[in-house]
Amino acid sequence: MFRKILLASFFLAGLSSFSQEVVSSTSLDLKNNRDIFQTINNDKKEVSLFVSDKVKVKALRLNEQMQITDSISTERPDKKTYTNMIGYNISNDNTRLFWSSNDYENIISQLYDFKSRTITPKEFTLVLKEEKVLQKFSESDNFYILSVVKKSNNLKLHIFDKEGNYTSKIIPLEGFHFFTSNYTRSNLYGVLGENLLPFEVPFSLENITVENPTSLTDGSKKRKCYFSNKQITITLDTNIDYTQVIIVDLKEFTAFEKIVKKQFIGGDRTYLNSNSFYFDNKLYQLKGSSDLLYFTIKDLNDTLLKQYMVNSASPINFKNSEIYQEGGDFGGKRILENSSQFIRKINNLHSGLACYHLGQNTLITFGGVSAVQQSGGQAALGSFGLIGALVSIAVFNPTMESFNSYSNRKVVKIEGLFDAEGNHVEGQLQPLAFDKIRTFFDDNKNVSSQTLFKMGNFYYLGYYDNKGSQYIIRKFAD
Repeated sequence: MFRKILLASFFLAGLSSFSQEVVSSTSLDLKNNRDIFQTINNDKKEVSLFVSDKVKVKALRLNEQMQITDSISTERPDKKTYTNMIGYNISNDNTRLFWSSNDYENIISQLYDFKSRTITPKEFTLVLKEEKVLQKFSESDNFYILSVVKKSNNLKLHIFDKEGNYTSKIIPLEGFHFFTSNYTRSNLYGVLGENLLPFEVPFSLENITVENPTSLTDGSKKRKCYFSNKQITITLDTNIDYTQVIIVDLKEFTAFEKIVKKQFIGGDRTYLNSNSFYFDNKLYQLKGSSDLLYFTIKDLNDTLLKQYMVNSASPINFKNSEIYQEGGDFGGKRILENSSQFIRKINNLHSGLACYHLGQNTLITFGGVSAVQQSGGQAALGSFGLIGALVSIAVFNPTMESFNSYSNRKVVKIEGLFDAEGNHVEGQLQPLAFDKIRTFFDDNKNVSSQTLFKMGNFYYLGYYDNKGSQYIIRKFAD
């Protein structure tokens, strides 16, 4: 319905049908090839929004009400060398923005000082010939690039601190237990490099941000990591029978491992499927066959805290939703009738689960997704909609990427609500902010350069209105 609303209506205060409101809008004349990146200073309750086209970068400083308080501009770094905005840190309440080449060997930082009205660049050259880059992380003090050293058990952190200095640290993982999916003894490099195509490429490590709802596409990855300013937690589920957890201490630059076993299911291991999700210092594990499914909650010492079991003849007594199927050969969305369909279908897909705080409770999505499909039926789904992609993300934004994840995939899922002890909580689920944002994008096609971030209890969606040449920010709540 929103596509029928004229541009002027964006400025009306009462757009409450989707629990959203316009909180900011500014006129911007941007060229093509626009990128958008935001940094959040939680201490100051400020957001710095960086909008880049092929010529310039415009930095907008926003207060807690998302009103623009200041702005400065500079030329974009050499686009032949520096192709992507990759991260940030905070220095004396100013943002340092990082750009890189595609291979991460060339890095440039830009310190945006609003008080002195200056932008200070600094270039770095990383020697990555003997490394594979896995992931990158931003926080107030430091920006990190995580890599694995070739043919070794060593992780390496490239660290850019709040003073603009660069250091690197090796984190040895000697003595850890590394096996490939078929129980062949290996090293860290071999396990991370295992080919899990078509769903996961070698040396991929999915970065999960638990403060935001995680899509099943991300939750179904076998190699995931979770970042805080104190540690990086890596979970490896390439083996059916256990989850290997590697915890890297970012103060001491040491690491330790935990092996958390999954529920035993007999039969041919080829036809079993399993995964996990790390949340609130606990491991939520899923393991199933074509007619049996276990959902288990354990601590990292392998202590069982809660377990649910469903077979093809029993109802799923921990769900709060219907069994949804999206995409597939028939396209669209439909409801599946019984648990046997759910168990069988997710076992034939890439199964997983994803947790999200909903008040004092935990909302968990269970299910499975396919690799990207290119059939005619999938192509007809379009680029928007509940399972559609919004944009091609040119810079890393884990919140925004959740909206791209179901495009051209088959998805089967349910949702369940649980208390802090893992007990199922009965009741009807209400739409989340993400659901409202998807609805907004269903009806608004003429937008680009989207970004999505959370501050406090609200999600903020920023986008460029191509027709009105304005950058608009809307607020959504769960």
